[in-house]
Amino acid sequence: MNAEWWLSPAAVPSATRMQAARLRQGQLTKPPGSLGELETIAICLSGMQNSDRPGIDHVQISVFAADHGIAAERVSAFPQSVTVEMVRNFARGGAAINVLAQMLEATLEVINVGTAVDPGPLPGVIDCRIAPGTANFRRSPAMTPTELERALQCGVEVVERASQNDVDLFIGGEMGIANTTSASAIACALLGLSASTMAGPGTGLDNAGVQHKVVVINETLARHRLAPDDVPCVLRHVGGFEIAALVGAYLRCAQLGVPVLVDGYISAVAALCAQRMNAGASAWFFYGHHSAEPGHRFVMEALGARPLLHLGMRLGEGSGASAAVPLLRMACLLHNQMATFDEAGVSGAL
Repeated sequence: MNAEWWLSPAAVPSATRMQAARLRQGQLTKPPGSLGELETIAICLSGMQNSDRPGIDHVQISVFAADHGIAAERVSAFPQSVTVEMVRNFARGGAAINVLAQMLEATLEVINVGTAVDPGPLPGVIDCRIAPGTANFRRSPAMTPTELERALQCGVEVVERASQNDVDLFIGGEMGIANTTSASAIACALLGLSASTMAGPGTGLDNAGVQHKVVVINETLARHRLAPDDVPCVLRHVGGFEIAALVGAYLRCAQLGVPVLVDGYISAVAALCAQRMNAGASAWFFYGHHSAEPGHRFVMEALGARPLLHLGMRLGEGSGASAAVPLLRMACLLHNQMATFDEAGVSGAL
């Protein structure tokens, strides 16, 4: 793709279809607005899908996996070996996202963009391995410019494949030990906040571990002196391959007009990057849930986002977004199948 391809305009949801959906919602046998966010979802999907009868039949879940050099600074409660072990678990069908994808009858794929150990060929796992993890960004930039370009492109390619299959909804998941440290560093750089505000327990750090993570992030940001308006530079210096791939995927979804259901904290940081790189991208985003990670609230506020669920989840993998898919399907069914006042012979509002 061309340099700075992400500047190409995002698609624009159909205002005509959205207005028609609003009118239909006002004619259904219920008080106006009584279905709350379910009405908003149906209206937005009508515009996104350019359809009077929106639907969420074909869901694509793509989980990007990669390792982080910053794990050497002991910022995770789990060893780095867990990343590739979880990739193998995905391939065997044993992870939470496997169960959720099966329940949703969704297409699930795993993309290895940079585990420290090469697991070799695995069923359902796409090899897009850029390097054996990023560099330790406390010491040097996490990626080279070429590595960043390749990570973004991996996300683009995943979405282009999905769009050829007429996907109705895209969910991006992630797996990578120490990636909450990377996500927090990105968010701090973009939002101008201290790591003490953004950093949380991740995989289960105790208070001392969180404080150590704060020190690592603050020292890193002081070293790199990142400009908040240069998102690619921020990603290159403190990002991860899987986070950059999510950014590329979200941007390409917006350009191709594919609705996105954003997962938790790390995915939301990727969505914030996409929004900063192309302001029209966020018109295509729904937000699945509010993560238990403390920094998620600040990212949601920056995105102007309203998460659909508040379940205290912080697993990643696309699990929180997947849990919200039934709500989107319910919104479509209510919009499409409820009777209008005229059809039901019910008196409308005075």
